[in-house]
Amino acid sequence: MTQKLLELQAEARDAVPAANNSADIEELRRHFLGKKGPLTQILRGMGNVTPEERPIVGKIANETRELIEQLLAEQTERVSARESESSFDAERIDVTLPGRALNVGNRHPLTIVLDEICDIFTGLGFEIVEGPEVETDWYNFVALNIPPDHPARDDHASFYITDDVLLRTETSAVQIRTMEQRQPPVRIIAPGRVYRRDAVDRTHCHTFHQVEGLLVDEHVTFADLKGTLDVFAKRMFGERVRTTFRPHYFPFTEPSAEVDISCFLCDQKGCGVCKGSGWIEVLGSGMVHPKVLENVGYDSEKYSGFAFGMGVERLAMLKFGIDDIRLFYENDLRFLRQFR
Repeated sequence: MTQKLLELQAEARDAVPAANNSADIEELRRHFLGKKGPLTQILRGMGNVTPEERPIVGKIANETRELIEQLLAEQTERVSARESESSFDAERIDVTLPGRALNVGNRHPLTIVLDEICDIFTGLGFEIVEGPEVETDWYNFVALNIPPDHPARDDHASFYITDDVLLRTETSAVQIRTMEQRQPPVRIIAPGRVYRRDAVDRTHCHTFHQVEGLLVDEHVTFADLKGTLDVFAKRMFGERVRTTFRPHYFPFTEPSAEVDISCFLCDQKGCGVCKGSGWIEVLGSGMVHPKVLENVGYDSEKYSGFAFGMGVERLAMLKFGIDDIRLFYENDLRFLRQFR
């Protein structure tokens, strides 16, 4: 048994230093020191050794274990150092290479215009309020003076989910929800996404963005509406821009008006954008219909107000000279990078 232990020491001295990597060292560890290894088998046979020889064999066995463990530890240190150096060489960064430019994102043109609209109206004292995109028939139509048999519903071909639930066709529903929860004075704008069953072409899309505005208080007049929108137009398109109001019809306002601005592209000389008229239509507006005020519990004899609404896509197309609404939704980086 003593001879076997000495032979095992010799084998370890030859095998361990020859291990080239961590996996080989671990394999040798299992071979020499594992449960089925030769050293374990020798120690299990100690019961067959005579009492006189047992101390001598036990000493040599301990020396053998210590030798093998020392050899393994030393080779592990050498191999680890070599592997670390190789790893560093493989991962070394060449600091002489030129840097790589980062692709910095930018705001979408619709976001740019929407933020500008909100900044203008918050500067005029309006509060930004948002509401759900899935609405009931009451908030989207009835409360806005558009009952089921009203012909104006033909202009709002809608995405219905049930007979009473639909995707909102305009953010005016937010005005109703706000007035139900507050007493005048109310001064809000309601930006958001709206949905209509329009065929997609250069100027129409089934999904687009609006900003609706509402001001309700005592003694609010049409002159207040004109002054507010005139300030907005000048801040949005330039101080030289003038506004004009054309009579129109909206079921939730009376009187109602379409708002045109003087063409800032041709200085009213006539161009393709203004169709030679010198004026560009930008939004709809009017005095809040008394019926709408009564639907939310307001005293229409005491309170009056004005409302307006504009399409963000239309304003963005005018502001940036874009002739196709579909460009906003195609995610073409060549288009979007122009707005950095």
